[in-house]
Amino acid sequence: MVLATALPTEVIKIATDPTTEPFWQAAKERRLVAPRCGSCGHFRLPPTAYCPECQSGEVEWVDLSGRAQVYSFAVVHGFPGLPDITLVPAVVDLPDAPGARLVSNVIGVEPGTVEIGMELEVDFHPISDGWLLPVFRPVGAEQKESAS
Repeated sequence: MVLATALPTEVIKIATDPTTEPFWQAAKERRLVAPRCGSCGHFRLPPTAYCPECQSGEVEWVDLSGRAQVYSFAVVHGFPGLPDITLVPAVVDLPDAPGARLVSNVIGVEPGTVEIGMELEVDFHPISDGWLLPVFRPVGAEQKESAS
């Protein structure tokens, strides 16, 4: 049985800026957050400096439950330099942040069982430079790959 996984730690590198830093700092603390406009309440992911609805620069970072649903996904067999890896990149809906979607990976699951609407929960995968990457597992799936 082949399970979908995340890319190895050393393969993923991120760059932060003042707009995205709160997202990554929260992930380091194993918290999933989303920016909400301080003026109109619109959620926006990925984080942006200005609200796409009202152009306000005000932002509030909201802690989310970590629940999500698969909105769209693909199954990828192999990655440059890693021919035996199986990935399930996905766009997930975040019910605690209406209208916000996050691009991530579904892990710890047989790829053939992933489907639109599947209920997920966040987990955190170690990546380079001590950061943690939010990834998702089916609700109730055993967490074998998480960082300790």
